[in-house]
Amino acid sequence: MSSPVQLFRGQKYHELKGQCIQQRRLFEDPEFPATDESLFYQSAPPRKVEWKRPKDVSEDPHLFVNGISSHDLHQGILGNCWFVAACSCLALRKTLWQQVIPDFNEQEWDPKNPQKYAGIFRFRFWCFGEWTEVVIDDLLPTMDGTLIYCHSNVKNEFWSALLEKAYAKLAGSYEALDGGSAADAIVDFTGAVAESIDLVQGKYGEIISEQMKLFEDLLKVHKRGGLISCSITASSGRASEVETEMGLVIGHAYSVTAVRKLRLGERLIFSFKAEKLFMIRLRNPWGKREWNGAWSDHSEEWKKVSNSERKNLGLTLENDGEFWMTFEDWCKNFTDVDICRIVNTSYFSIHKTWEKKMMLGAWAKNSEPLLNRSGGCFDNKETFLQNPQYVFDVKKTEDKVLVSLQQEDRRKYKKEGKGDSIPIGFEIFKVEDNRNYRLHKLTVQERVATSLYINTRTVFLKRILKQGRYILVPTTYHPGIVTRFILRLFTDVPSKLRELKADKPKMTCWSLLRGYPRRVTQIKVHSAEGLQKQDRSGGADPYVLIKCENQKMRSSVQHDTTSAIFDTQVIFYRRNINSPIIVQVWNSNVLCDQFLGQAVLAALPSDPREEQTLQLRGRGGQEAAEVPGHITVKVFSSDDLVEL
Repeated sequence: MSSPVQLFRGQKYHELKGQCIQQRRLFEDPEFPATDESLFYQSAPPRKVEWKRPKDVSEDPHLFVNGISSHDLHQGILGNCWFVAACSCLALRKTLWQQVIPDFNEQEWDPKNPQKYAGIFRFRFWCFGEWTEVVIDDLLPTMDGTLIYCHSNVKNEFWSALLEKAYAKLAGSYEALDGGSAADAIVDFTGAVAESIDLVQGKYGEIISEQMKLFEDLLKVHKRGGLISCSITASSGRASEVETEMGLVIGHAYSVTAVRKLRLGERLIFSFKAEKLFMIRLRNPWGKREWNGAWSDHSEEWKKVSNSERKNLGLTLENDGEFWMTFEDWCKNFTDVDICRIVNTSYFSIHKTWEKKMMLGAWAKNSEPLLNRSGGCFDNKETFLQNPQYVFDVKKTEDKVLVSLQQEDRRKYKKEGKGDSIPIGFEIFKVEDNRNYRLHKLTVQERVATSLYINTRTVFLKRILKQGRYILVPTTYHPGIVTRFILRLFTDVPSKLRELKADKPKMTCWSLLRGYPRRVTQIKVHSAEGLQKQDRSGGADPYVLIKCENQKMRSSVQHDTTSAIFDTQVIFYRRNINSPIIVQVWNSNVLCDQFLGQAVLAALPSDPREEQTLQLRGRGGQEAAEVPGHITVKVFSSDDLVEL
């Protein structure tokens, strides 16, 4: 593992194990003792719980029996089907579970050397951007000699029960795991990027084109090692944990164990009028109760599929909780899907790789507006920009950008009654190409993306953005809320994501010699029209050059047009307020660019702030001769450097 591993509560596995072996005793964890406090934070046990070691529950305990499988797990009396669904997903990916259960062979029981067993285990979770190692003892909660929480379908296999104990320790208690999200657990197991999709809102059950796009996306995610889970939301009139007519359980998390295109034989083409069927395989963490519609285990459809095809699909006709559905039926019967992408950042891969930047941030309250960093969502016009601000660049003409905003895990606060996630989200603005200071007022900037605002741990957004500079503003929905967050940004080429902390240029010895800025000016050049034709086809390749004192900013070139849309934004901190700003239009040429005209702007604070159209003139001041064409601009100036 490349990044250093943090030790939860500072406990060192090898040191503790060595001490136990030397003293010939089994480890008892003082940080998560075998008492009711580790089980509950508000409920009382229905009857007495006994903590037992695996050797007292089974004659021949093992971490794994015949390897690890998504069939190993069964949910206990705790309402954590989401955790069990996440474990089922994890079991499908060897590289991922070996990260969560490090050196599993070393941790396994060794019947030949029982003296090496110390009743101590370790697991690793991705906690808030860092891999964290959690050490536990092997005392597990039982009633009548049976494990009461997550357990294997094989009595002497204990990896799932021990993993659940380590996760409960991280959360503060077993009860803190009652009710949650499979996506959150998968992120904690893998560091994946989680995306939640509402299948009803997106009308995936009705719009076939959207259905096909989602199928291809899930197929790609599954092929590339991602993990997927789904559920049916309990709504008004539909109680949780109740079975539908089709055998599906409401308010219950299912893991997706396969996504396939099923090729149909000749006999099936006639009956289904299709060459391929889009199929999805699910697993119920209860290990029983399955879908009973088309393509369920004993349905007529499977009789028409050859044995070799069945074998290829891994079809088992048992009530083991695993079943197939057509993708269309899945879209119509489930309401929510959590997609956890293992985003590929390796340079040695045949698949698309991403450039990743991760920032640790916080929403913090301060009565001074320039220092406040908890301004609430966009609706809070007065305080919205009093949030953390992050700037990044899109270098390509267009680039797909993935954004993940994750708040800290609040389960540990359940004892204080503050365990619910806070509604969070973010906004993205296209800003001036040379902005290096915090945004104080929205003027020429373009609001290009808004995430959902939702009380989930992670909010995710995919967008294609055009070349330029952007500011991302992560927010809580309500102002004045204090908590930490992680922001992750994935782009095709490096984005230089960084937090904007300064409100204006810093006063330095150099600025005292040269003069400190006295005025700030924002300019947006929207378009240039009616330009002089420059080539035989009657077009031009114009771009804009904006000059202020010794600074220059250039737009991208617009090809084959005499009426170009630029939407180029710049900001200047001006030392000499009497020096004008010059906006020039040039024609791009292989040998030598040609000057097409310019407009000279005084850019005074008293100048109109509405969009204005200016005639292009030749070189010189505002009295220079007119030339063909005009530009449309917006100009804002202020002598208060923190107004804009």
